[in-house]
Amino acid sequence: MPRAEITDLLLIEELLTDEEKAARDTVARFVDKEVLPIIGHHFREGTFPAHLIPGLAEMGVLGANLQGYGCAGMNTVSYGLILQELERGDSGLRSFASVQGSLCMFPIHAYGSDEQKERLLPGMAQGRLIGCFGLTEPDFGSNPGGMRTRAVKDGDTWVLNGAKAWITNGAIADVAVVWAKTEEGGAESIRGFLVEKGMPGFTAREIPGKFSLRASVTSELSFQDVRVPGRNVLPKVTGLRGPLSCLNNARLGIAFAVTGAAIACFEGAREYALARKQFDGKSIAGYQLTQEKLADMLQEIVKAQLLALRLARLKDEGKATPVMVSLAKRNNVKAALDIARSARGVYGANGITDAYPPVRHMLNLESVFTYEGTHEVHTLVLGKAITGIDAFN
Repeated sequence: MPRAEITDLLLIEELLTDEEKAARDTVARFVDKEVLPIIGHHFREGTFPAHLIPGLAEMGVLGANLQGYGCAGMNTVSYGLILQELERGDSGLRSFASVQGSLCMFPIHAYGSDEQKERLLPGMAQGRLIGCFGLTEPDFGSNPGGMRTRAVKDGDTWVLNGAKAWITNGAIADVAVVWAKTEEGGAESIRGFLVEKGMPGFTAREIPGKFSLRASVTSELSFQDVRVPGRNVLPKVTGLRGPLSCLNNARLGIAFAVTGAAIACFEGAREYALARKQFDGKSIAGYQLTQEKLADMLQEIVKAQLLALRLARLKDEGKATPVMVSLAKRNNVKAALDIARSARGVYGANGITDAYPPVRHMLNLESVFTYEGTHEVHTLVLGKAITGIDAFN
């Protein structure tokens, strides 16, 4: 299912391999058949379509860019394209896949022991085990180094206390990758812990009242004297490098993914504008201000596609840097959010209902604008790269 010619103005299709197009098209057909007919209902009801998980696993979506352990081993471009199609369906579903693969399976794959990998990754790739990523805290989002969650070693176990907030998949997770401060040999550090469902003292509850990512599970995690066995500590990383590398991995996927939401909004607005008649019976697509909106949307979609594709190629060549990722995440999420808002306007009053996609995507993208590094944080990352001056403090 190639993307419509109008959104491929610069013939990006010609830059993709057959394998990359096949991965994208498989997920695109799934989204058209299984996701779009039901996602509006789930958004309205505030429920996650968990029945779709086996289908995602069957297509190799979960941990798609990881090697071995039942993972698909796709390149970064293929991974970005399948996330783009999931996002075209809904940010909530794409967030589930992003967290499962980039934030939970990735650190186990990169920093886990052989035993941890063999015990957890195959089940996660098959969708039998669900993961979440516990970094953000109620008082510390953009400043993860300020976290208050702590783990104290006691014999062969670690005693974990603290709380995490805004955790995607939290209340349905079988395993949480939780980052906590430790003190070993008199020096403070940060370690990753695999906290499993059912461990005494570990609770997760959904956060109520969301107007965004309603078709997603968003939770608070609480740890009260949770005893984590030594075998559940990630052995190959200490410090903020661990969680930040996970975030960098996820941000790249998000930069690619949000073009899917932008395309959904643009294509819907274009079709609506062509069909909608006003005044003398003329299609509103024939009015200059509507055409300006559509032209602006298409321009930003093409730019975002090119930026995402180039960044993904650089990642596969081992050349991508965190600053590059910040640029792409910052640009593409803002572009997608602006497109969703503009598309909503094309629909007029109809645009505020969930009968049409823009307002759902717009509300979801408000969260994407904030998570995985806020727009402002990525601005400061770029500012430091440009000037050499750290403006975070």
